[in-house]
Amino acid sequence: MSERRRFRKRLARLRPRALGLQSRITLAFALGAMVLSIVLAGTTFALTRANLVSQRESNALSRVYVNANLVKNGARGQDLELIQSQLLPSLQLPAGSRPILRFEDRWLSLTAQLKEETIPASLRETVSSGHAARMTFSLQGRPALAVGVPVPAVEAEYYEIIDLDDLQRTLGSLAISLLGASVFTTLAGAGIGFWAGRRALRPLADVSQAAEAIAGGRLDTRLEATDDPHLGVLANSFNEMAQALQDRIERDARFASDVSHELRSPLMTLSAAVDILETRREDMHERSQAALDLLSAEVRRFSQLVEDLLEISRYDAGAVRLELDEIRLAEFVMQAVRASGNGQSVPVELDSELASVVVQADKRRLARVVANLLDNAQKYADGATAVTLRRVDDLVQIAVEDEGAGIPDDERDIVFERFARGGGAGRRGSGDGVGLGLALVAEHVRLHGGRVWVEEKNPDGSGARFVVELPVLPT
Repeated sequence: MSERRRFRKRLARLRPRALGLQSRITLAFALGAMVLSIVLAGTTFALTRANLVSQRESNALSRVYVNANLVKNGARGQDLELIQSQLLPSLQLPAGSRPILRFEDRWLSLTAQLKEETIPASLRETVSSGHAARMTFSLQGRPALAVGVPVPAVEAEYYEIIDLDDLQRTLGSLAISLLGASVFTTLAGAGIGFWAGRRALRPLADVSQAAEAIAGGRLDTRLEATDDPHLGVLANSFNEMAQALQDRIERDARFASDVSHELRSPLMTLSAAVDILETRREDMHERSQAALDLLSAEVRRFSQLVEDLLEISRYDAGAVRLELDEIRLAEFVMQAVRASGNGQSVPVELDSELASVVVQADKRRLARVVANLLDNAQKYADGATAVTLRRVDDLVQIAVEDEGAGIPDDERDIVFERFARGGGAGRRGSGDGVGLGLALVAEHVRLHGGRVWVEEKNPDGSGARFVVELPVLPT
């Protein structure tokens, strides 16, 4: 069973947590801004690239026609050497543009790197058929534009190779700028989503805080009225619910208090009668003595139940006031353990530094906390095995340990509820409690500004450790 519990724990830790509502709103705004910015950036880049390339190609084609006309006028009657040495250098060639001329089945250029194979074959075929053409291609790993114009008057073909490195750098800078703008737009969208989410969820946060306050015992907490038609309905409904809950709890508290007070009179009579019978115990038969012992135990149990109910009703009525004193915790806990009828032989383990630790506490209630935890261990685990004290930063922890059957994970919270003994009560001992001892422990600790929980003591899930955590006074 313990192996399955540990496996479920590991599985729960690995399971991704669901995003909160504000996180989902922020994420939705961020994704919307990102998609919109990507679409706009992509459209802008594509249109700009098409315009720049089209403009470059148009300018190159116009210039090539001018140079082709110069070739037609200058190449007639000239030999190849003069054409290569004088005519080609005289052409209008901007930076990054290189000419190549096919004349009398010879290929002439200003550099040895430009050859017939440099020009794409499909472009040569198109120009050879008598049509001007242009084509972008990769020249030695760099983008280039080739423009070809036929010159039929001298049976020649004129080509220009234009480097597109500057155009590529311009487009690269544009892409980086658009990417930066997209990132900024996405972050701005997330920021707007976070702001809008907080503003939209503020009423829900108020409802959450009010509900938390009511759960903490402040039953008079209410939401402020608002003119918003939607939030007004929510506020009114919540306030009506809170008022109904307060009325119900106060009625139940008054009922429990009245019943407890009414029970005290007959209980005192019973206790007095039992005391009288105890004085004549020696005159009774053995069976009568056994019945008297049973009656005494039940009267004590009944008395404790009535006292617990009265204490609980005081918490519900908000009539509990702490009588705080500065106490040396280690010494106080050892005395409380010795004073407990079930804890006379329980060892108290503490570090030497805890001897001077001082806390502010109500002595009666803190002693009741220790006694109830020891009594719980006695009822359900054959007694506590140790009481340990340790300090964690500005907090001190009191732990009562036992070697019982342990408490399942799904019952570790409900054991501190009223009249909740848990499904393991029968497994952990006699189980003759009524389920108010741990509830009172939780109430006393909460009133001191601390908290209490239960955890497993041994790796196999057996044993239990009830931990009370209290703040320490600054020294």
